[in-house]
Amino acid sequence: MKNEAGTLASSFRDPSGFLFIREKILYRQINHSYKEDYDLFLSSGLYRALTQAGLLVRHEEVLIPPADPGAAYKIIRPEPVPFISYPYEWGFSQLKDAALATLRIQKMALEHGMSLKDSSAYNIQFLQGRTVFIDTLSFEKLTMRPWVAYRQFCQHFLGPLLLMKHRDFRLNQLARVFIDGIPLDLTSRLLPWSTRLKPSLATHIHLHALSQKHFSRRTVRVREKRVSRTSLLGIVDSLESAVKKLSFKLKKTEWADYYQETNYVPEAFEHKKQVLAEFLDLIRPKNLWDLGANTGIFSRLASERGIPTVSWDIDFVAVELNYRDCLAKKEKLLLPLVLDLTNPSPAIGWENQERRSFLERGPADAVFALALLHHLAISNNLPFSRIAAFLRKICRALVVEFIPKSDSQVQRLLATREDIFSGYSQPEFEHEFSRFFTIQKAVHLKGSERVLYLMQGRDDQD
Repeated sequence: MKNEAGTLASSFRDPSGFLFIREKILYRQINHSYKEDYDLFLSSGLYRALTQAGLLVRHEEVLIPPADPGAAYKIIRPEPVPFISYPYEWGFSQLKDAALATLRIQKMALEHGMSLKDSSAYNIQFLQGRTVFIDTLSFEKLTMRPWVAYRQFCQHFLGPLLLMKHRDFRLNQLARVFIDGIPLDLTSRLLPWSTRLKPSLATHIHLHALSQKHFSRRTVRVREKRVSRTSLLGIVDSLESAVKKLSFKLKKTEWADYYQETNYVPEAFEHKKQVLAEFLDLIRPKNLWDLGANTGIFSRLASERGIPTVSWDIDFVAVELNYRDCLAKKEKLLLPLVLDLTNPSPAIGWENQERRSFLERGPADAVFALALLHHLAISNNLPFSRIAAFLRKICRALVVEFIPKSDSQVQRLLATREDIFSGYSQPEFEHEFSRFFTIQKAVHLKGSERVLYLMQGRDDQD
């Protein structure tokens, strides 16, 4: 989000500078208060080292009128990140990779006489299949004091990873509630007692939480001790070791094995991929969101054609499997993310503007909604009219699959509830969706009663 001057609300807290948009181009103003640190960032070789390692977005200095002339030192134009995601939308391995990237960046900063002054998970994004740091103004001259971003790292990375591993992977959703990171006292209480027996976890989480509680009750100023570079590196090494040891044991979930349990015959499955490929070649979207993507089998039909694709699913294990597959195949254009479409990521933070909602990050040029309608209409009691209106908000072109009541997957949903869905029919579906989209093609899948539709958003609904 941005204010009237185009300044992005996500960067207003930083006195060193801020992001702003002018003529649809993203810029960052660097204020005079950050001049010394910015000049050192460049002259020390840290910027060059980080960008060459692929750990930091590149930027170029530009000569344009600043957004705040009185404070401006320089204006830079950073490399654009096509899609901004948030930590509560990541799987376990994504958060772990982001944590390790942050620690590696801090190590390199220390080697160049600088240090990260914050280690927010929101400073990491996924670009071309790699984790990158996006906040150029997060570096300060090394002053041999305790690492000021230590607590933030534990709250944004180590704590959530431990909760996902030892309790439940869904606890990462707490990050939606605690924008500044999950409080350490809460993490400490939620973790099993066994974690207190592991020295690194006892230090970084449990003792750290007790220390915070102790000093929060004191009114006297605590004098910071000087620490050596070796000590600072020791803290980073300890955190790095703790994070590297963490692993996520995949458990069977309702949807992670969907393709092994579906009623698709091989002929229908292959025909579906063929039809989707033909639709993509016909509309050639600039980008695509795959809603209910599972492990991303159909998402890859788009990404393999050079289409930047966000692969959304509610199932954490499916998203984890999807991301691991992306890493194994070194895929650069596919981003798996967690999404409950009936309760999507909201706008949060100060004035509900620091982190954008799911809707505000759209619309996508095209959307896949495959094997999704029956879940929304039957499991969540959503009428076709509301589903169609929502999908029109987030896309221009739509590829949607209709599955009739006679299909075994729909019967599975109806097995434990009364069938009150008299409006769930193909004619009603086409009628309601035609209010928001123009139906261009409808293809019956071989060996199945399912139908794939290609639709274009109606101009009178823009």
